[in-house]
Amino acid sequence: MRFARGFKPFLAAPGALLLAFSVPAFAQFGGMAAGPTTVGVVTLENADVPVTTTIPGRAVAYESVDIRPRVGGTISEIVYQPGRRIEAGDVLFRIESETYEADVAAARASVALAEAAAAAAQATVTRYEALEGTGVTTETLESARVSALQSAADRSSARATLQSAELDLQRTQITSPISGYATVPTVSVGALVTANQTDALASVTRLDPIYVDIEESSRRIGEMRARIDAGAVQPGERLGLSLTLETGETYPTEGEMVSPGASVSTSTGTATFRIRFDNPERRIMPGQFLRVDVTLGTMQAVLVPQMATSRDSSGQLTAFVVADGVAEQRVLTEEGSYQNAWAVTEGVVAGETLIVDGLQNLRAGAEVAPVEVVIADNGVVTRADGASEAFGQQAAPVDAPASGN
Repeated sequence: MRFARGFKPFLAAPGALLLAFSVPAFAQFGGMAAGPTTVGVVTLENADVPVTTTIPGRAVAYESVDIRPRVGGTISEIVYQPGRRIEAGDVLFRIESETYEADVAAARASVALAEAAAAAAQATVTRYEALEGTGVTTETLESARVSALQSAADRSSARATLQSAELDLQRTQITSPISGYATVPTVSVGALVTANQTDALASVTRLDPIYVDIEESSRRIGEMRARIDAGAVQPGERLGLSLTLETGETYPTEGEMVSPGASVSTSTGTATFRIRFDNPERRIMPGQFLRVDVTLGTMQAVLVPQMATSRDSSGQLTAFVVADGVAEQRVLTEEGSYQNAWAVTEGVVAGETLIVDGLQNLRAGAEVAPVEVVIADNGVVTRADGASEAFGQQAAPVDAPASGN
């Protein structure tokens, strides 16, 4: 291509081209590096983190008894109302008592006869003892004494029969041996029952307090003991035992260990522990499956807010920290969670600056401008200085020259 005389190609003057654009306009087209990204940060600290394990459990009644008759007869009355609380000794059922009342009367008559015979025999012995050697031989006296002993034995037997008859009469009123709540009766008035029958008339269950049985594997028990022996976990003065209901709600009362596991099942490899909880409102019912959080002690760890972490494609937990003005990605080793944070034992240390906001599109090695923030209990992040600027924005270059023509 040929040019006219005295004409210089436009490309021969690059300085003029650059001067034709202002610096801001050039930066808009990507010709100048953008400023650092503003990010919200917190300073990491060490904390005593509770070491807690969650174990499934099943509720078991504190006391439960099947009500069965101890004498036979016909049910004449059902006294209690199902579902209402009863006290120990309250009458639940009555059996027709006429036969047993007659047996008591006959037994009392037998006792009276036996007592009269015993008294007569003893009087004979007394009289013979006064006449011994003057008209009563020794052999006659000894015979009278034997008769008196036999009469005393007959009296004792009659009294025992009376006591048994009175007990049978008392047992026509079937009472509850424990306090609690009774089920719907399995019989109605007029039903014929027998002594010590297999089928129960009703059941009474005590619900306050209540037991929760949990099972833990012997392997996990051994691992926790090893951590305690190594000093990684500091055991507390007592176990912390809290309960999570089927609804996900935390039960307001702590439990008490009443029966530590003393053996390991040969089929499941687990040991059974029994925990007692107060249950005045009957919110826990026997047979329910629940979760028990067992706090074994504390450990030293760095609490890293979960909102500041993510997992890579291999499942490793990662987070960004500020190092020399740039974002540095770290792989974290966590030992469970506490509240809304991971309990981290490797990957970060106390005193480092963790990026918790402005993480969208953040890459390792990116320049960042850290701003201290505060994380509320509900997870909301606010700047510590009270400003309202959003995070994740790139700051303007500091040394950009003024634009001109």
